[in-house]
Amino acid sequence: MIKILDNCLHHTSKKIYHIFQKSYAVEAAILKCDDFPPLNRSVDDIQRSKSEFYGYFKQSDLVAVMELEMAKNHIHIRSLTVDPEFFRQGIGFKLLGFVEAKYGNRKITVETGNENLPAVDFYLSFGFKKNKVWMTEVGIEKISFTLTRKI
Repeated sequence: MIKILDNCLHHTSKKIYHIFQKSYAVEAAILKCDDFPPLNRSVDDIQRSKSEFYGYFKQSDLVAVMELEMAKNHIHIRSLTVDPEFFRQGIGFKLLGFVEAKYGNRKITVETGNENLPAVDFYLSFGFKKNKVWMTEVGIEKISFTLTRKI
């Protein structure tokens, strides 16, 4: 089940933080990055964020989080993280399907590390198109994707 999360609540932002830490630790290892910026976000950072957060629940347990930055005609997926214990169960596809169903009339973008091949393949298999590749100031090569289908 997918539900909106109230990240302003401390106990909710702590749960989001724990999912981020587990999932981004896997990405940092794939990218061979010792100082991975998403791992530096604090509970307070999450609590103060103006993004929309959605959670995927198995029974009553939060197992995945998606963070969206909203604009008039554009949605940017800032984070799509799944607890590694629940990888490869279709949860990411369900979250993307949710966003597409809710906001499919808008351009949807997402970024990941270019060497994070599981994520790259995941976004391509959903129908995202490669947009650009660039090197960040912290030395991580990133790739951006765009989805512009109409529902």
